[in-house]
Amino acid sequence: MTGPSDDEILALVAEVDGWMSPDQGRRLAAAARRCPPAGRIVEIGSFRGRSTIVLAAASDPSVEVVAIDPHDGNDRGPQEIEGFEEAAATDHEVFLANLAAAGVADRVRHVRAFSDAAHPQVDDPVDVLYVDGAHRYGPALADITAWGRRVGDGGTLLIHDAFSSIGVTLAIVRGLTFGRRWRYVGRSRSLVEYRADLPALPGERVRNAGRQLAQLPWFAKNVALKVALSLGLGRVLRAAGRPVPEWPY
Repeated sequence: MTGPSDDEILALVAEVDGWMSPDQGRRLAAAARRCPPAGRIVEIGSFRGRSTIVLAAASDPSVEVVAIDPHDGNDRGPQEIEGFEEAAATDHEVFLANLAAAGVADRVRHVRAFSDAAHPQVDDPVDVLYVDGAHRYGPALADITAWGRRVGDGGTLLIHDAFSSIGVTLAIVRGLTFGRRWRYVGRSRSLVEYRADLPALPGERVRNAGRQLAQLPWFAKNVALKVALSLGLGRVLRAAGRPVPEWPY
């Protein structure tokens, strides 16, 4: 049975808040479709369900989709690190309502916990792992490494805000770039994709690292734009009647 098309899936989330561009949605959908029947998709960081809906709608109905998000007000979004408890309570309510409206509520198991505490609530193996949780270096590295170890051979790892967020990028360089397992596939803006199938061939680790390090100029551009926007570039451009660049994601 053929599932919904990318356009149909993106239409489901057109009004759902979140930081996921259409090309990123298509990459997520493609990864979800590759998940084998009766497999498992784990998402770390769900916010209001934009990416959750894509993963659930695109995957086989027999796939378990686990959404891990504490909805407690920490690491809520760009420049929203802590102190957003009231907003997070609304996020949780809207998250559940959005899943229901998209018709995927029965496909998703929500684990309302921090990712480091959620391990006992998720069985092995994980076939597709999507990391979009805390963007600070320590938590990002823990999500990539600890949860990444639970992905079976040949499985997929996707990371949002890669080569955009400083913390996430440092975690990738430390945990993946020079590793022996994860093959860099490519990116859609800041959404990067890896597969657990890096060939054990001479020079392959070097080539794999090179493909990732080649993204660093784009990373530097994103960081410079974030600094400029934080220092008031947006106000200056608006006063001059010029368009304001969006926050990189």
